[in-house]
Amino acid sequence: MKKHNYSAGPCILPQEVFEEASKSILNFNESGLSILEISHRSKDFVAVMEEARALVLELMNLEGKGYQALFLQGGASLEFLMIPYNLMKINGKAAYLDTGTWASGAIKEAKAFGETVVVATSKDANYNYIPKDYSIPTDADYFHCTSNNTIFGTQMKSFPTTNIPMVCDMSSDIFSRSIDFSKFDLIYAGAQKNMGPAGTTLVVVKEEILGKTGRAIPNILNYEQHIAKESMYNTPAVFAVYTSLLTLKWLKKSGGISAIEKINDAKANLLYTEIDRNPLFKGTVVKEDRSHMNATFLLENQNHQELFDSMWKKAGISGINGHRSVGGYRASMYNALPLESVQVLVDVMKELEKNS
Repeated sequence: MKKHNYSAGPCILPQEVFEEASKSILNFNESGLSILEISHRSKDFVAVMEEARALVLELMNLEGKGYQALFLQGGASLEFLMIPYNLMKINGKAAYLDTGTWASGAIKEAKAFGETVVVATSKDANYNYIPKDYSIPTDADYFHCTSNNTIFGTQMKSFPTTNIPMVCDMSSDIFSRSIDFSKFDLIYAGAQKNMGPAGTTLVVVKEEILGKTGRAIPNILNYEQHIAKESMYNTPAVFAVYTSLLTLKWLKKSGGISAIEKINDAKANLLYTEIDRNPLFKGTVVKEDRSHMNATFLLENQNHQELFDSMWKKAGISGINGHRSVGGYRASMYNALPLESVQVLVDVMKELEKNS
């Protein structure tokens, strides 16, 4: 039976990416070697890294605008540390918007480097909305926000205008919607939530903001070192980078970000319409801040849980259990999830209503 994969990460990837990646495990580029065993310094893999980095900037419309794309390791969690290391000056200050678990994790790391101002938080309501109308201190070294909150199902629909560098964690909605990426000075994202398998982290950084902290930075944590070594300061996550490249090529072939955004909007509208229509369900997030990547919802009556769980499992649906901090259900609708899969979930919800 076909599985409808709603996993929040590692996430669903395009079928053609799986097929191409599986071929490379046996024989990469007709070399007689597996992608898993080739040297990261080989001509074949250097070409992969160069193409992946270039394609990131192309899809974001950042070519020739002073940005570098890097494929690093350690996940977004390591970036929580690297960002203040590379951007917060000695005795400096940073501003953060607290919209969920990962944002608060980034704040915690920044506090070890200097004054960390939380400009607004939605913790008071279990992060079910995006704070608005906050002020960003103009003397901060940078402002940090999280575009999409995987656990709580909120998403920033707009971003503030500020005269200081803006940093954004886009781990769970990168490449999913049209954004003026040039508004940001540094973007980072764990690959496993819309771009590729776990193991590599994308960082897109405007070079001119680097080298201004006045502090000594260990090489492995220094963005300038990674730029100089073209993401090869240490052995990269070869297979994860290659599979990310295949996913980026699939996205370009599919019409790019603007084309996938229309599909993502259709998927989100289909599911949220049913959540709002069906009296057995309710959303957990303020409507204006609902994520198009991670829809979180609850049953109005927990007596229906056993039946609903058996129904969606029988339909081949996988990965919609909500995070333990929210409960209920979470349907992650990343780029590669087809509209057909969302329709299957909606049909199950309608069937539950009929049987209740």
